[in-house]
Amino acid sequence: MTQKAPIALYFWPTPNGYKITIMLEECGLPYEVKYVDIGRGEQFAPAFLTIAPNNRMPAIVDPEGPDGEPVSVFESGAILQYLARKTGRFYGQDERARIAVEEWLFWQMAGLGPMAGQAHHFQQYAPEKVPYAIKRYTDEVNRLYGVMDKRLEANDYLAGDFYSIADMAAYPWVRPYKRQGQDLDAFPALKAWFERIRARPAVARAVMVGTERRRKELDDRAREVLFGQRARR
Repeated sequence: MTQKAPIALYFWPTPNGYKITIMLEECGLPYEVKYVDIGRGEQFAPAFLTIAPNNRMPAIVDPEGPDGEPVSVFESGAILQYLARKTGRFYGQDERARIAVEEWLFWQMAGLGPMAGQAHHFQQYAPEKVPYAIKRYTDEVNRLYGVMDKRLEANDYLAGDFYSIADMAAYPWVRPYKRQGQDLDAFPALKAWFERIRARPAVARAVMVGTERRRKELDDRAREVLFGQRARR
């Protein structure tokens, strides 16, 4: 399809952000990155909250939404589904295929992402080591990698024999596997899938977006903003 005006992507270089750059690059849709520095609290800006009320990126504003009218979408899974419907790509060609895509997309949203995020947090960012939490989340990520590995023993991709938004959702969360305490060599089918996805030119472009803005270390302000959030009235 032809998109005349660029989609505005509210983004920071995190696994959830990369889900959307991957989809946009794969579809060849023009987009303009609007950085939301989550370590400086830009996700709480009133203008951004009108687009993403959960104060989380990514979010998009598509000036050519349904019926040609602008639309905003928040939550990475919802954005992937919207873009897949908009373009007719990476969502399967029949209902059974779409069911499989949605199963694995929601599996990532509810399981792999949250658990990998917690493993990463307690291994890398927690102010003090909590052995129980480290083991709890590292073991759960290990179990989830095992689920993927078993699925991929018989399928090239998560939804079956075709590449889909489910793969785009999961791949960015597997990229930092070392920081999650995992070894891909223990999961040969998962490792082969990981290499297939990484080799895609669109994926290579997508994961370079914003890399110059990543912080190697979090300062006290960023830690407070990221890990000390409370309800804001």
